[in-house]
Amino acid sequence: MRTGRPTVAIVLTEDERQHLESLARRSRTVPQLARRARIVLGCAAGQNNKTVARRLRLSPATVGKWRTRFARGRFDGLLDEPRPGAPRTVTDDQVEQVVVTTLEATPPGATHWSTRSLARKTGLSRMTISRIWRAFGLRPHRSETFKLSPDPLLIDKVRDIVGLYVNPPDHAVVLCLDEKSQIQALDRTAPLLPMQPGQAERRTHDYRRHGTTSLFAALDVQTGTVIGQTHRRHRSVEFRKFLDRVDASVPADVDVHLIMDNYGTHKTPLIQAWFAKRPRFHVHFTPTYASWLNLVERWFAELTTKQLRRGVHRSVHALEAAIQEFIDAHNTEGKPFVWTKTADEILANIARFAQRTLNLNQTCVAASPIASPFCVSSFSRQHP
Repeated sequence: MRTGRPTVAIVLTEDERQHLESLARRSRTVPQLARRARIVLGCAAGQNNKTVARRLRLSPATVGKWRTRFARGRFDGLLDEPRPGAPRTVTDDQVEQVVVTTLEATPPGATHWSTRSLARKTGLSRMTISRIWRAFGLRPHRSETFKLSPDPLLIDKVRDIVGLYVNPPDHAVVLCLDEKSQIQALDRTAPLLPMQPGQAERRTHDYRRHGTTSLFAALDVQTGTVIGQTHRRHRSVEFRKFLDRVDASVPADVDVHLIMDNYGTHKTPLIQAWFAKRPRFHVHFTPTYASWLNLVERWFAELTTKQLRRGVHRSVHALEAAIQEFIDAHNTEGKPFVWTKTADEILANIARFAQRTLNLNQTCVAASPIASPFCVSSFSRQHP
């Protein structure tokens, strides 16, 4: 016979479930709020307090508290209750003024606000400005970039390539192929000072160039191994030599699906004739301005971070040897990258950005010529 306090059942609507999942996985969510969202999701899945507590490494009492709070107040129940202490000195109107000014205005002679410049304008302290910005997720000092692809076959290409990642064809190999061109062999003007306890590695800001090389690489999506080849020049002739290397590395009875971008050397008559003679090769081009869809770019980022950025290479030969050493180590110990986004999720994100740019463009066109420059600067600030 069951004893003790009865457990409150949690039943979620679809909107509540989506909002809780967003809070649980979004990196910008306050950690305490993300933990409470995971507690509610676990309870809604039918798990008891002890099971949820064990999975999240919490006490059953904590799980029971937030289960009851959510059942009583829904999302408002997940927020912290007012705490004792001195009464607020900053009013809601002042908070609103700070947020609106941050989003819709710029200081004289500058492109964005700092805590000190906004504190002078509003009469609040810079620490108060900082706390308000942190609470609303505002970071005027940061700016990110984006590029919408104008490719008319964007949807088809995204679904095609993501399908190869998520569900690769049988008896075939999927290779993400690209070039990292103009890699510089850089040598510092003074020796590196190695890391010591309490002291980071130090190096001079200036350097000597000793030439460049280009790396052609093909990443196997299923195994994570890389076929690499360096060349001093970056033409279709070198690209064909690399394709010969790929052809020799893959068993002759296996189809090859190549994912690559729209670079000019990939479409010359020489390369088209090469593919025409080898029907087992199937080419999948990424959309224009969508190199992020090619998984080998993620491997290039690791190469840059772990080998090139802090490497010292006194010759092109030394640089090429270091790149080959990195490839050998990766093929020995590396693991495949796991693609997690579905095509629908990617296309939904693109559609959201496209709609935002369309709405802003319509607003700017409807505004007067004097207001148009403000529309452009306003968009750059509002973009997350």
